[in-house]
Amino acid sequence: MSEATTTDPKLQKLIDAFGLQGRTLYLPQMPYGGSYLLAAAIRSIGVEAATTTDSDARTLELGGKVTSGDECYPQKITMGDFLRIIEDEGRDNVAFLMPTANGPCRFGQYLTLIRSKLDELGYEDVPIMTITSNDGYSSIGEYSQSLIRTAWRAVICQDILMKALLKTRPYELERGATDAVYQESLEDVGEAISAVKVSDKERLARTRDALTRSRERFGRVPVRYDRTRPLIGVVGEIFCRHNTFSNFDLVRLVEEQGGECWLADIGEWVWYVDDEHRRRLLDQGRRYTGENLGRYIRTKVMHSDEKALYGTWEGEFIGYEEPHSVREVLELSKPYLPYTGALGEMVLSTGKSIYMHKKGADGIIDISPFTCMNGIVTEAIYPSVQRALDGMPIRVFYFDGTQSDLERDIGIFLELTRTYQRRKKTVRRYPAYFDGE
Repeated sequence: MSEATTTDPKLQKLIDAFGLQGRTLYLPQMPYGGSYLLAAAIRSIGVEAATTTDSDARTLELGGKVTSGDECYPQKITMGDFLRIIEDEGRDNVAFLMPTANGPCRFGQYLTLIRSKLDELGYEDVPIMTITSNDGYSSIGEYSQSLIRTAWRAVICQDILMKALLKTRPYELERGATDAVYQESLEDVGEAISAVKVSDKERLARTRDALTRSRERFGRVPVRYDRTRPLIGVVGEIFCRHNTFSNFDLVRLVEEQGGECWLADIGEWVWYVDDEHRRRLLDQGRRYTGENLGRYIRTKVMHSDEKALYGTWEGEFIGYEEPHSVREVLELSKPYLPYTGALGEMVLSTGKSIYMHKKGADGIIDISPFTCMNGIVTEAIYPSVQRALDGMPIRVFYFDGTQSDLERDIGIFLELTRTYQRRKKTVRRYPAYFDGE
C-alpha cells in the first residue's frame, strides 16, 4: 500500500492529489510485461503499483453490464477488469491508472466513462489517476520528471524483452522454456527499475545489468532455427494488439501454425507522442519557447537511455531493427495517410507495415477492435499499400470477444504468406544465429 513519506513532500503531494494513500495503484495489461515494468517504475517513487490480474470470463461479464456495446472492446475489458479488482481486493484498497489522449480514437473517452460508471455503482471514493499524451505525460506533478524517465526505461525494456520472446519462442525445443525465461527476466529487470532512493545513473546501471543477464538467459534456451517460417508483422490498435486476452493470443496461434511474429513496439507510440508535441509547438509558432526547449532536452535524454539499454543486446536484433526515428514511419505513411492530417494508430500502422516489408516481412496482420475507426481506415488503405508492396498479404483481424474460426483464418493467411515468401523481391536479413554462427 502507498504510505505517507514525510521526508519527500513531492511524493506526499502526488499521493494526496490522486488519493493514493493506503491503496495499490492497478494498471491495465497492455501488454502484461509492459504494465509489469511500468508498475515497477511507479514503485520506484514509493507508490505501490501492480498490474491487473489476468482477464477472464468475469471481466467480460462485469464490463458488459455497464457498457452498451457502442464502446470499443478494450473499453469493455478495462472496465470489467477494474470492477473485478474492486470486488476481489476491496474498494478501500485499490486505485487505477487510466491514461488518456486527444485524437480521433475513442480511447480519449475511456477515463470519462470509467469515472462515471464507478460513480453510478457507488465507487466515488475509488481514485483514478490519469496522465495524458496531450502534455507529453507531464501532468503527474513535481515528481513527473524522474518518474517519466524511469517509465520510459521501462517501456524500452519491455520492447527489448518482447522482441527476445517473439524471436525465440517459435523455435524453442522445450515447450514453455521461452515463456519461463521471459517471466524471470521481467522480474529481474523489474527489480532494477523499482529500486527506491537511487540516482538515475545507478538505476540505469542496474537495469543494464539485468538486461545483460536476460540476454544470457534467452541465449540458453534450446532452439532450432528455420528460415522457412514466414515473418509476420503485427500492427494495429495498441491495446488490442498487445493484450493477449482481447485478441485470443493471436501471436501464439500464428507461432503454433508455423509463423514468427514481429510485434509493433510500445516505444513507437511514445516517440509519436513526442513528435506530435514538437509539431504542435512549431505550428503554434512556439519554436523558441521554454516548453520546446524542455521537450528537446527530454528527447535527447530519451535517445540516450534507449541507446544505452538496447546496447546490452547489440547484435541480437539484426533483421528486427526499429526505425532510427518515428518520422521514418510517418514519412512512409504519407502517400496514403498524411500524418499532418490523419492522426494516431492508423498512420503508424500504415507506415510500420511498409517499414516491415522493407525489412523482409512476409505478411502483415492488423489487430483492431470491432468498429475501431483506426482499423476501418487502414483496412480501406491496405489494398493500395499491398499493390505497392508486390502484393504482400495484409489482413485485418477484428475482435469483440466473439471471434470464431480464428485458427482457420490464420491458417489460410499463413498459406498466402508462404506463397508470397517464395516469390517476394525484398530479401529478409537473418541474424547469424539462424545458421548456428
